[in-house]
Amino acid sequence: MKRFTREEKHQAVKRYYTERISYRELGEEIGIDESSLRYWVKLYNYHGEKAFDFPYTKYPSAFKLKVIQFIKESDYSIREASALFHIPHFSMVRRWKKKWETGDIDALESIGKGPVLMSSQKKNNQKNEPSIDAMKELEYLRMENAYLKKLRALVQKKEQSPKKKKRK
Repeated sequence: MKRFTREEKHQAVKRYYTERISYRELGEEIGIDESSLRYWVKLYNYHGEKAFDFPYTKYPSAFKLKVIQFIKESDYSIREASALFHIPHFSMVRRWKKKWETGDIDALESIGKGPVLMSSQKKNNQKNEPSIDAMKELEYLRMENAYLKKLRALVQKKEQSPKKKKRK
């Protein structure tokens, strides 16, 4: 796929608004899939002219966790939240969420690029051991999450079940 400059992205979004052309048609004309074009439009809606000027390339794990929690709490889609938080591509948030679901907050740490420095085994052992408070909090959050999932399933089941009439 071709890489687009900021100016080309701005032109595509402006064409979408001025020509009243569909995402699919415009995407075919400029050579990009419609989902990416839709994301550009969302970025432009939230951030205007600065939509394609991204201030960061590395995000701290606290920010990543904040985005994931926002998605879970506000019921936003990954794409919508990515545009709202001004993240260059929604796939970044999808990767963060997947890492978080399979691991914990440490999974969101940025992996440095470049040569790996050897450190003593003692430091690595201390770093990898989670604290007791963190383990308790993690257990509590998992239980809370499981409870909410079960509650949601019960509510959906109740709404979907056909209502029975009582015999007289």
